[in-house]
Amino acid sequence: MSHRTSPCHPMQCILPPHMIETVRMRGDAKMRKMCDTLEREADKAREARQDFAQVQPFGAPPRVALASQPALDRTVYDAQNRATLPGKLVRSEGDPPSGDAQVDAAYDGAGDTYKLYFEQYKRDSLDGNGLPLVSSVHVRRKFNNAFWNGQQMAYGDGDGTIFKPLAESLTVCGHELSHGVVQFSGGLLYQDQSGALNESFADVFGVLTDQYKKGQTAAEADWLIGAEILGDNINGDALRSMKAPGTAYDDALLGKDPQPYHMDFYNTTTSDNGGVHINSGIPNQAFYLLAQYLGGNAWEKAGHIWYDTMQQINNPRATFAEWADKTVEEARKRFNTGSREMILTRRAWKLVGIDI
Repeated sequence: MSHRTSPCHPMQCILPPHMIETVRMRGDAKMRKMCDTLEREADKAREARQDFAQVQPFGAPPRVALASQPALDRTVYDAQNRATLPGKLVRSEGDPPSGDAQVDAAYDGAGDTYKLYFEQYKRDSLDGNGLPLVSSVHVRRKFNNAFWNGQQMAYGDGDGTIFKPLAESLTVCGHELSHGVVQFSGGLLYQDQSGALNESFADVFGVLTDQYKKGQTAAEADWLIGAEILGDNINGDALRSMKAPGTAYDDALLGKDPQPYHMDFYNTTTSDNGGVHINSGIPNQAFYLLAQYLGGNAWEKAGHIWYDTMQQINNPRATFAEWADKTVEEARKRFNTGSREMILTRRAWKLVGIDI
C-alpha cells in the first residue's frame, strides 16, 4: 500500500495497513491473495478521490450548519460482489426494511450517525448541508474492509475468518462516516500526527454514535471499535480499544494490537502514512479519560469539546499538542475559564504525555 502523503480525501479504511501486512506474513496463499486485493482497492479509491478533490479542495474552510429541520436522505446499493460502485439501488429513504441484513444495517447505521450529529451538534449530515448518505454493501467477494472514499460508504461482507459483515458494526459505520465530517470541516492531512487525529476523531464519534443509540453513559460503554466484526476464532475483542489502547487483540494471524496509550510509546514509522491507525491510540485515550472524568454521557460535554475543536482549529497539519491546546481553548469557551471541564481537559492530555 502506498505510503505517500494523501490530500484531503484519502481512502479511509477500517482495516489498518499494519494488520494487512501481518496477515500477509503469517497467512496462507489465500490470505496473501486477499491482501493483494485490499491493496488494489486502495489504489482504485485513491484515483477516485483525486477526481473528487477537484470539487472539494484540500484546506476548505470549516462548514458549520445550525440546522433546525433534518434532511436525512439515505440510499443503499447492492454492489453484487463487484468492485464497481455504487451498484444496484436496493433501499431509499423511507423504504421499509429490505430483508437483506447488510443493506438494512448500512441504512440504519447511516441514520444513527446522522441522528447523533443532528440532534447533539446541529449538523445536517456530513457536510452540514444535508449531503445524501450513500452506501454500498456486498462490495467484492468476501471483502475484508469498509471505507469512505470521499463520496460514499462501501462495506465488504468479510471472509468469515478474519471479519464478519462490516456493515453490522455501528461503530464501524459511525467511524467511516465521521471521516466525511472531518473532510467537510476543513480536513486533517492524512499523515503523521494530523492523520492520527483524523483517525481518532472518527473513532471518537464512532463510539459516540453507538453510545448515543444505546443510551449508555461513559462508565457503561465498552469503548470498542468493531467489536461485532471479528471472526469467531480471532483472539480479540475488537479492532481498537479507546479504554485500553494496545489490548484490543492478540492473535496468531492478526498479531498484537500495536496502539500506544502514551507519548512515551509513540510509534515513529513510515508505514500507514506515519502510523495514523497506530498512534491514534494516544488521542483516543485522552478522550476516554476526559469522558470518564466528566461522567454522564460522553457525547455531551467531552463530545462537544472535540466537535467544536474540529470546527474551529482550521489547521490541516495539526499536531497532537496543537489539537490538545485547541481542545482546552474550546472547553474554556464553552464552559468558562477555570471551569471543571477546562481543567480536566488539560489533565486528560497530561496523562497521555502531552503537557499544555
